[in-house]
Amino acid sequence: MAAVLFDFSGTLFRIESADAWLRAALAGTGLTLSAPESARTAQALEASGALPGGAPPLRVPEGLADAWEARDLDPEQHRAAYTGLSRQVPLPDPGLHDALYDRHMAPQAWSPYPDAAEVLSALRGYGIAVGVVSNIGWDPRPVFRAHGLDRYVDTYVLSYEHGVRKPDPRLFSTACAALGAEPGRTLMVGDDRRADGGAAALGCGVHFVDPLPVTERPAGLLPVLDLVRRPGPRGERPLRPGK
Repeated sequence: MAAVLFDFSGTLFRIESADAWLRAALAGTGLTLSAPESARTAQALEASGALPGGAPPLRVPEGLADAWEARDLDPEQHRAAYTGLSRQVPLPDPGLHDALYDRHMAPQAWSPYPDAAEVLSALRGYGIAVGVVSNIGWDPRPVFRAHGLDRYVDTYVLSYEHGVRKPDPRLFSTACAALGAEPGRTLMVGDDRRADGGAAALGCGVHFVDPLPVTERPAGLLPVLDLVRRPGPRGERPLRPGK
């Protein structure tokens, strides 16, 4: 392998819980809710799909369909989609919807998986290039910098910056070109079989992880190190999807 591409949310990082997300936004605005109210509201926000990086909505309200479809291609549509979802839930102040959205972009709202630094550092030691390929409507680079992982990333290929989103092979092709790596010697690591699996159409290997809470996935990325060192018949056989 010459390069490894990683998804962001659910792969290298995990967003905080809906309860912690709501508490942080409330603290930032000076608003308060009783403990039972806070718990009920957080549960309702999570069910609505309002937390970016959390569970998707079970149903997108008709008036938000266009914003939801374009959310990963335009920052304004991303904000409109998620604040629109949060507005399905009564909150003590209208400004809290934007405060919640702003909170999800804060580095403190994200935790790297426990083995992320170890894996990225090892790849750097092996001389393997690293890229981040994400369907996203905002810039996650500050999150990587705040957690000390930016130094291991050679390129970021983000859907909203290129007008293309996974599983479109063009996004993976852009990443491979930026790293100077042939797709057949590149591995894509992600948690979404449809979106991240699109790299296979380009000839990349694909490996999937489960987007579990960080406390439940202490070593989910470590198999990547075995995969990149696995020799093929001529020492450089591309990995097959899901292997």
